[in-house]
Amino acid sequence: MSFDHRFPSAESLRQRARERMPRFAFEYLDGGCNEEVNLRRNRDDLQAVQLRPRYLADFAGCTLETELFGQLYSAPFGVAPVGLQGLMWPGSAETLARAASRHRLPFVLSTVSTASIETVAEICDGRMWFQLYHPTRDELRDKLLDRAAAAGVEVLVVLADTPTFSYRPREIRNGLSIPPRLSLANLWQMLVHPSWSWGQLRHGMPRFATMEPYLPAGLKLAHLGEFMAATFEGRLNRARLAALRERWKGRLIVKGVVCEADAELCLEVGADGFVVSNHGGRQLDAGQSSIVPLTELADRYGQRTCVMMDSGIRSGPDIARSLASGARFTFLGRTFMYGVAALGEPGGDHTIAMLERQLRQVLEQLGCSRTEDLPQHLVS
Repeated sequence: MSFDHRFPSAESLRQRARERMPRFAFEYLDGGCNEEVNLRRNRDDLQAVQLRPRYLADFAGCTLETELFGQLYSAPFGVAPVGLQGLMWPGSAETLARAASRHRLPFVLSTVSTASIETVAEICDGRMWFQLYHPTRDELRDKLLDRAAAAGVEVLVVLADTPTFSYRPREIRNGLSIPPRLSLANLWQMLVHPSWSWGQLRHGMPRFATMEPYLPAGLKLAHLGEFMAATFEGRLNRARLAALRERWKGRLIVKGVVCEADAELCLEVGADGFVVSNHGGRQLDAGQSSIVPLTELADRYGQRTCVMMDSGIRSGPDIARSLASGARFTFLGRTFMYGVAALGEPGGDHTIAMLERQLRQVLEQLGCSRTEDLPQHLVS
């Protein structure tokens, strides 16, 4: 498996990505909302979780393999859905889908990614997940669901934690919009980052590839943002979840659950699980970190449904902390994007190898044979 010893950590990948990306693209990836309090809280609270080793117990080795929804994955983590991936690094959605497929890990495609459902399904031989931004019109919802089913999507993830547009000062300052504004400052940033710029020339202007069939004829790029805002309704409710459950015959997951009332609703409508998430600290600066509600919700619902987590996870030790706190599975977004921006095509393979090496070292140090046994090592 590919591993570049110059970049042994997420932070080393982040620093290299920062050097290779235009500032507006890096800050879109790296930033959070408002004063970025919750972005930092995600990291601080997760890193405060402690694990207790068993040094004198018999230990014959460990495995990272994890069964989830009838599939055996090579490790208990996957590639989280990220919007506008191709803006941050050209072709990054396809690069990460290829890496995930090679290493038997789930890749989750966002509705607003820059690769289409069909393209990623072909890369992954249909073994992919799809995250749905809920459309305002049932007709469009059904068309997206039909395309996902025809492509062989195994798991539908419906997004709950973006009921409104976020307030992100970095993006406002950089004039980041849909399409990106070509200010003199942004043009200069492109010119001094030739790897990014040449990649964009090869791949073309970033676009919402899955949504292209539904764009009005003659729509000007300047009006694309308005169209997307009018097309999706971020706020979910019981009726919308129930309709999705009736329409979608595969596994249904709700992403963005952080309280018991919402968890109960997921169970009542027949969802197969939920992801505890605060959208990576990008939506509600006054909210909790993800690890805090995860611990509470996993304790209450972990035996009744599949409880997973994303937001704030950067490393193998972070994955171990999340699993020890009750998560069945984890997802990482920024770390994978740092990897592909830092290293290009090899970045996906490198990031997977790095995370697996880090996670395996934690298990070996703890004397923990299986990732599902990590809760036994949690210091409560």
